[in-house]
Amino acid sequence: MTTLRLTLALAASAALATPAAAEEVIAAVAANFTKPAQEIAALFTEKTGDTVTLSFGPSGQFYTQITQGAPFEVFLSADAKRPAKAVEDGFGVPGTNFTYARGTLVLWSADPKAIDGTEAALKANPEHVAIADPASAPYGAAAVEVIEKLGLTEALAPKIITGKSIAQAYQFTATGNAPIGFVAYSQVIGDETGSQWIIPQEDYTPIKQDAVLLQPGANDPAAKAFLAFLKSPEAIEIIKKYGYETEE
Repeated sequence: MTTLRLTLALAASAALATPAAAEEVIAAVAANFTKPAQEIAALFTEKTGDTVTLSFGPSGQFYTQITQGAPFEVFLSADAKRPAKAVEDGFGVPGTNFTYARGTLVLWSADPKAIDGTEAALKANPEHVAIADPASAPYGAAAVEVIEKLGLTEALAPKIITGKSIAQAYQFTATGNAPIGFVAYSQVIGDETGSQWIIPQEDYTPIKQDAVLLQPGANDPAAKAFLAFLKSPEAIEIIKKYGYETEE
């Protein structure tokens, strides 16, 4: 074998032996989905070697950033409206949006005696009530629906503390800045120290949480693979563990 042929053969052999470089997926994720997203991303990395950089916050804020050129490749929203709008406005890849979870709204308190499993704590003239910003956070919009249905809009209006996201609404409640607050069930599932009222689904518009592939990720196999992984049995098991329902 000539020196040139030997060199080419060795180079080809080395290329075959070298594993593909790990890719990074940049994802915008609704704040309520923080814990399951972290678990799912870690499992995805374990299985594929690709990493997922997760940014958490209110869906409305993320959508504004997406329209302004933020480099997110994947968007896991807290509603179905914004991923659909992303496709409609040319920021999302057509045909890629789907429901990855359905959320549940909970009235919660860090005080184990504050909530008796009903709406009574809302009607008892609370000092403050924490909610997420209804303009940007679907869980906040759902909380407003519940308050309106109970006929408490006027009574509670001056007492509402608004967090920019459901994560901040939870923080206000957990720290006692608000004695009660509307949070996502995923944030308090398994909590045995506080008290809660799991609000009936018929009291608010269903919180269908959709994901979509964004244009910066249109040609990224890792971004597509991460979205596909959200539908896998392993991911669905994690999603359900945190109190969400799925479309399976």
